[in-house]
Amino acid sequence: MAEPMEKEMTQEDRKPALQIQNVTKTFGKKTAVDNVSFDLFPGEVFGFLGPNGAGKTTIIKMVMGFFRPDEGTIIINGYNRRTHYEAAMSSIGGIVENPEMYNTLSARMNLKMYARLHKGVTKERIDEVIELVGLTERANDPIKKYSLGMKQRIGLAQAMLHHPKVLILDEPTNGLDPAGIHQLRDILKHLAHEEGVAVMVSSHLLSEMQLMCDRIGIISHGKLLQICSIDDLMNQAQNSSVYRIKTSDPAKAKEILAKVYPNRISNIGSDTLDIEIEEEQINECVRTLVSSGSDILGVQKLESSLEDAFLEITGGGIAVE
Repeated sequence: MAEPMEKEMTQEDRKPALQIQNVTKTFGKKTAVDNVSFDLFPGEVFGFLGPNGAGKTTIIKMVMGFFRPDEGTIIINGYNRRTHYEAAMSSIGGIVENPEMYNTLSARMNLKMYARLHKGVTKERIDEVIELVGLTERANDPIKKYSLGMKQRIGLAQAMLHHPKVLILDEPTNGLDPAGIHQLRDILKHLAHEEGVAVMVSSHLLSEMQLMCDRIGIISHGKLLQICSIDDLMNQAQNSSVYRIKTSDPAKAKEILAKVYPNRISNIGSDTLDIEIEEEQINECVRTLVSSGSDILGVQKLESSLEDAFLEITGGGIAVE
């Protein structure tokens, strides 16, 4: 396994490994990707997060060379993908959908056959990537005996054979059990943080992105809405104040509060309603209810989740494939 990188990254290391510049892609009358720009840096796991159909896979397929952008530029390891295709693509590895393997052949033999597509892949490198994904003891078993999680890991080994600077994975945790997800997460964090690979992972699962990624980009309906760290997104969630008010007549309470705080009330239950309001306004809210004859049985501040912040950023919309 390669030696860990020094913690202090040089200025050269901080140059983007992947640059997406004003990229747009349309299919007929549908704009799948709308003027998207972002950078991916060595040593980070970047999460590309959005509902199914938001444009994640289209961007990944453009980076991987399956589609051409209608507008914009993709630069991989300093090479423009349009004008220096071979040089750009030699710096990238990835899995889009399911990794292609010969099921009757062993994992090791599959890797040997794939290695022929790249110059300089040695037997030692094949052994190294097999060890990296934790399959040394099963490397000589045929692929047909592998679980889905093992297939994903050997697909990752295949993508890493030629020492790519950029690794792109589209929904890599789909179908994996919790143990498989945990293993994959640890491998990707090792590749980024210890070996300096720039890793981009797409997903619609915010909980998984929270555990895996250093930064995330949120995309919806083809537009990149925000790029932030996981910590920033968590702070955004915590700044949202939603209070649950317990009262014997929620319908009456809603009627009273809607006049003062329109479009702030949700989740009306048999004896509760939720209201999104600033912390300094809650006392006035309660006084308004009491002075109007409503009885207040309790007030509780609800903890906002990352999902709440995500829905606020995307407007709660779910894109359609």
